[in-house]
Amino acid sequence: MKLITSLFLFFTISVMYSQDLVYTPINSSFGGNSYNYQWLLSSAQAQNSFKDPNASTREETSELESFQESLNSQLLSQLTRQLYAEQFGSGELQEGTYTFGSLALDVYPSEGGLVIDILDTNTGEQTQVVIPNS
Repeated sequence: MKLITSLFLFFTISVMYSQDLVYTPINSSFGGNSYNYQWLLSSAQAQNSFKDPNASTREETSELESFQESLNSQLLSQLTRQLYAEQFGSGELQEGTYTFGSLALDVYPSEGGLVIDILDTNTGEQTQVVIPNS
């Protein structure tokens, strides 16, 4: 009886097949499908209960404040056009150094086009604008 049971188990086990267990990660950072990225991100953001205390919250402005900001922007734009016309005339920018209040502009040509270096003498901030050759 033991022999029959042993032979039965031996043949039964040898006939059984198994498959490999394959783990596929979900996160695309670890080799998973890249289409899961958006789903993982939205899921994480939905679960996030922490708020950044330093994040700037955009406050809604009233119509009066919006109108005031728009008017200020238009006036500054008009003033800029007037200063440009007085300084440079109707022609193109000429090489040289120009001063508008606390702003110092240095205009010079380069290989990439006309370069304008702008320096705020009050704060020391500076920026550079490159106008490509036409």
